[in-house]
Order: sequence, then C-alpha cells, then structure tokens
Amino acid sequence: MFRSKASRRPQVLAFGLMMMVVSGAPAAERSSAMLTGGLTSQPIGHYEFCKANPAECSIKLRDPGPLHLTEAAWKEIDSVNTLVNTSVKAMSDLDHYGKDEVWAYPDDGYGDCEDYALEKRRKLSQEGISLSDLLITVVRKPDGEGHAVLTVRTDQGDYILDNLSETVKPWEATGYRYLKRQSTNHTGRWVSIREDSAPLVGSVQ
Repeated sequence: MFRSKASRRPQVLAFGLMMMVVSGAPAAERSSAMLTGGLTSQPIGHYEFCKANPAECSIKLRDPGPLHLTEAAWKEIDSVNTLVNTSVKAMSDLDHYGKDEVWAYPDDGYGDCEDYALEKRRKLSQEGISLSDLLITVVRKPDGEGHAVLTVRTDQGDYILDNLSETVKPWEATGYRYLKRQSTNHTGRWVSIREDSAPLVGSVQ
C-alpha cells in the first residue's frame, strides 16, 4: 500500500513493470480517465435486462472515487478477464435466443459481448470492487459494428475488459470509438462519453 508521496516513486516504477509482465502492455501505456458527459439513452438491451432484473438496475451508488489499483487488484482483474473469456463460448443472440439484443448472464456457458461484460462485472463485484468502478460500456469497432466491453475505473486510469482480447488494455489502446457507459452513481443510468476524451492515437474517426 502506498504510504506517502516520498515513498511512492519506487513502487510506481515497480507497478509499471508488473503491468508489463501481467498484461503484456508496455509500462508506458498507463491509462487516463475517460471524460463523460450528461445522461444519455439506455441501450435497448440493457433496458430489457433491467425489466427482467429490476433490483440490479435501481441501485443508487455512493461513488467513493476510482478503485485504488494495487498489484492484487490488477491480478484479480486480469484473472477474471481470462476466466470469463475462456469459460464462455461465443454465440450470437440470434442463434442463442432467436432474436437480437438480449443481455443476460451466460449461465448456460454461451453469450455475446454484453453477456461477457455482465459476467465480468458480476465476478469482480463479488470480489469487492464497487459497481461504481465496473461500468458496461458501448463502443464502435473499427469496422463500424457496435460492441460492449467492461470498463474498470481506477486511480491509474480506465481499463477495458473485452471478450475479443486476452489482454486488459488501457481504453486508449483499443482502437474503439467510445459512445456511452453506465453512470458511476446509478446502475440503471447511462452517460455519454465526450468526444474530446477520445484518444489521439488509434482512434476511430
């Protein structure tokens, strides 16, 4: 645990090296925080999920600030990303349910992008990470297709857990265009992601 500003520098350097070893990302790729705007529309799939699971979408959160990203927390985040990506088999909603935009926990072992995100959010919440730091996020991939990922908000920046990547990445390093994410103070509300927070490198125009 960091004790003082004077004692932080060696530990920050050690943390950077740990990030390189654990995630495969260069130590220089420390993330930043996304800039969010005001309330925006809820994705239709999440709206239907909330109708089926009202208790999960009516939680008013006390936002204590971003997660303090210790080495133990990073290892848990990385472990959950790997576990869910390898244990859930990819299947489209159309093949799975016979219709599009069904958000559900992949309890039968199958799911698509938002189901992976829901499961990662559930597992990390069970490990004690606040829901205010576990935010399902809607993005657009370079090919223009919509996609859902889980953002983990930390004091080292925002990181992305993605079923299309084995590596937990800084949000700036994904190449996605970020559209909206869950609010940090209410599980049923969504906020826009400001255009001026878009990464300058690897962004999708």
